[in-house]
Amino acid sequence: MKHFMVQNPFLNLSETAWNDSSSANPTLPLSGLRLAVKDLFHMAGLPTSAGNPTWLATHPIPIKTSSSVAALLNDGAIFCGKTITDELAYSLNGQNIHYGTPSNPVTPNRLPGGSSSGSAVAVSADFADIGLGTDTGGSIRVPASYNGLFGLRPTHGVIPSDNMVALAPSFDTVGWLTRDLDTLAKTASVLLKNKPPKEFNNILIAKNLIDQVAHVDELKKQLQTWREKGRFSSESSIVIDTKVWKTSETFRTLQGAEIWHEHGKWIKSLEDLDGVDASAVFAPDIQSRFEWCQTISSADVAAAKQQRQRFTDWLEHEIEDAVLIIPTTPGLAPLFDAADDELAAYRNQLMDITAIAGLAGLPQLHLPVCTLHGAPCGLSLVSSKGTDLALIEFAKTLME
Repeated sequence: MKHFMVQNPFLNLSETAWNDSSSANPTLPLSGLRLAVKDLFHMAGLPTSAGNPTWLATHPIPIKTSSSVAALLNDGAIFCGKTITDELAYSLNGQNIHYGTPSNPVTPNRLPGGSSSGSAVAVSADFADIGLGTDTGGSIRVPASYNGLFGLRPTHGVIPSDNMVALAPSFDTVGWLTRDLDTLAKTASVLLKNKPPKEFNNILIAKNLIDQVAHVDELKKQLQTWREKGRFSSESSIVIDTKVWKTSETFRTLQGAEIWHEHGKWIKSLEDLDGVDASAVFAPDIQSRFEWCQTISSADVAAAKQQRQRFTDWLEHEIEDAVLIIPTTPGLAPLFDAADDELAAYRNQLMDITAIAGLAGLPQLHLPVCTLHGAPCGLSLVSSKGTDLALIEFAKTLME
């Protein structure tokens, strides 16, 4: 696949009233904070391309605005642009052959991570303070790790996903990225209201997963630092065998079936459009995934649903009243010149980990606590459904 490098993570859109920010009310929680919006969220009067020019050409300009975007703007955030996303959000690399691939400001020779790549790069490069994005299979958590940011995938369904382009609804979540935990918490106070506080009685560390990643030594050093500072009141270990639980396989099957249900009819309709070469609409890797989606049988889906339920039941029981610590990614962001087969193999490793919270619909917060060879990486905190705000408060105690 041909790679494109661009520094600017924003899309060039026609001028509208959205670009004319009124003076911020200093009493509002997000007053003066710049907001970058992933180009999946609808904003009235602005086009939504979903990372693909054919999608843009075949869909009307939205007349309604996502409630998440509206809430952030109403509470003082200043809109500074819509950001590039992977095509229909169906990737974790952050590449886009149509609009360009935003350049990772920390490690320009490595991928920015997707599909919320533009929002992540906008924040990492200090073009924005809040990067609004979505996370289906890791699209907040992965670019947060690659760009040295804080990133939250909330409990599934706790934030409405209205007026946005869906990918796989039973996994889609609205999430965000920030350079600091305080800004992430302020954003949470707007989007995650009226959630009861909760105290965690134990820290569960997935040592087997930590032992498998490239930055294992750095993670162990960080955990030991927190122990020495007395941050862990109680600690135990847990084994999450992603191969036995078939986390990646189960997630990809269910996600793929939902994606085809959402977009299959539109994809098939491209064959009938005059002047459109349907085979050239998508990047090769995206196209191959759509082709695979069509092969998923109802029996495959039924088996995957059962496996998802078994895993969810087990994990929810294990982490009740606890914070689970896992690596966010298997290692550093892949290099820009990585071969396609390398990227495919890494994607499977990556989804083994990201599918843990995704399958169970749990909140996951990435903390950018370490580097390896000058590139950012870190770990994630995971907790029970609905404990998002408590998870952020716990993270604050770690980062003090």
